[in-house]
Amino acid sequence: MRFLFVGDSMTIGRAGDFTWRYRMWQHLSAVGEPFEIVGPRRELYDTEANAPVSHRYADPGFPGHARRHLAGWGEGWLHMAPLIRETVAAEGADVLLVSLGLIDLGFYTDSGQTARNVREFVAQARLANPRVRIVMLPVIPNIRARSDRPFAAECDRFNDLLAKAVADLDTSASPLLLASHPPSYDLDTDTYDGTHPGPSGEIKLAGAFATAMHQAWGLGGAYGIAA
Repeated sequence: MRFLFVGDSMTIGRAGDFTWRYRMWQHLSAVGEPFEIVGPRRELYDTEANAPVSHRYADPGFPGHARRHLAGWGEGWLHMAPLIRETVAAEGADVLLVSLGLIDLGFYTDSGQTARNVREFVAQARLANPRVRIVMLPVIPNIRARSDRPFAAECDRFNDLLAKAVADLDTSASPLLLASHPPSYDLDTDTYDGTHPGPSGEIKLAGAFATAMHQAWGLGGAYGIAA
């Protein structure tokens, strides 16, 4: 299986991070089933340069071929929907692991438009690979939602619309999954700033994707990395 990580700042990571992509690579490697990680990008975001130009992963042993992704700091469904058809076609992706939406709701689009961009993303991915599988993570509201009640409501509404989109668009030929919000995910202990995952958060995010695939599709083994 050829996996493509699609996401925003929580997925690309910043210089010095492990990233949840790394945790997923560890998991898939431990399972022992043949797999490949694909994508047009390999960089981390460098906060000093204000650009995705860093290759300084926390584990320098994270191999270059496993660092590939389609993620960007400040990029959301709005940005990825126009890119996904070309990327899936060029990379031959079989499974998309997608964590998007928080940046959309925070800066670009309301919950309704964001949900429409989800549907466009799925349509474009299927034009490149009619049998593509997609796992989506619900938006995890960040620290802003604690004090901004309208934003918190938009996050909740989008997650409802995301669940509906997954139910509507799921097919036997191209199955969709909605991963579960990691039940023990804590903004105070699992992030370094109330939004972006620290080491324990990375492990829990990877676990959400791995558990969804294992339980629904029998793909990969049970997740065994402890936070």
